[in-house]
Amino acid sequence: MKVLVTGATGFVGQHLIPQLLARGHTVTAVARNPSKARGFDWYEHVHFIACDIYQPRENVFQFFGLPDVVIHLAWEGLPNYKELFHFERNLFADYLFIKSLVEGGARHLLITGTCFEYGMRNGCLSEDMPSLPGNPYALAKDTLRKFVEVLPQKQDITFQWARLFYMYGNGQNQNSLIAQLDRAIDSGDPVFNMSGGEQLRDYLPVEDVATKLVNLMEHPQCTGIVNICSGEPISVRRLVEQHLAQRESHIRLNIGYYPYPDYEPMAFWGDAKKFSSITGER
Repeated sequence: MKVLVTGATGFVGQHLIPQLLARGHTVTAVARNPSKARGFDWYEHVHFIACDIYQPRENVFQFFGLPDVVIHLAWEGLPNYKELFHFERNLFADYLFIKSLVEGGARHLLITGTCFEYGMRNGCLSEDMPSLPGNPYALAKDTLRKFVEVLPQKQDITFQWARLFYMYGNGQNQNSLIAQLDRAIDSGDPVFNMSGGEQLRDYLPVEDVATKLVNLMEHPQCTGIVNICSGEPISVRRLVEQHLAQRESHIRLNIGYYPYPDYEPMAFWGDAKKFSSITGER
């Protein structure tokens, strides 16, 4: 299939594209920075378009090569979850971009959402729960999903909303937990400051997230909200300890140095049954 990937050089996009290519798909990769894109091994094997997708243009769907599938990953300003620009600017820019693609003929949309759409809930989170977003980022994402669901062409579209849980791996934001830990290890720091670490979260390597997104795309009968998760909770402290063992590091953990984030519940993870029942993958 011909697949358009926005946010191609982002954390997920850079890992998604090699997997699409490996499965024989033709990829049009879109990002603003061609210099960054040239640094990836996949660059020579895709049709790369350097542009601002939010810039108004005629015939958007045709401009991007009439793809069979649109995988929309792009979203500005992360990980600043609390900033108002998520719904003051990003929401409407993304909606108009998606609307233009659909009006031009796009018929298969896979758009990434966030587990934060579930709000401040503890426990196992399943797709049939009502959304209760508690920060501007989650509110904007959840509203975008609802906007797309009421497009006049909705009945003719395969619409997959992939709710991403937590990820780690190469290319992650430098302020994320594992990236900070790696930096401390590489710098030879004797101590790593962290929270109490008792939070339960749902983590996957970003490569596994990319695999799940490709599998979801290849199963168009699986529509609506789909959790992209492991389905297995792990404490933040245990995740850190596992990473230290993998890195063979003896850095000392300063547990409880930071307070727990106020925009996350204490213990939550995804229900993976919907994804597994369709794709056969855990």
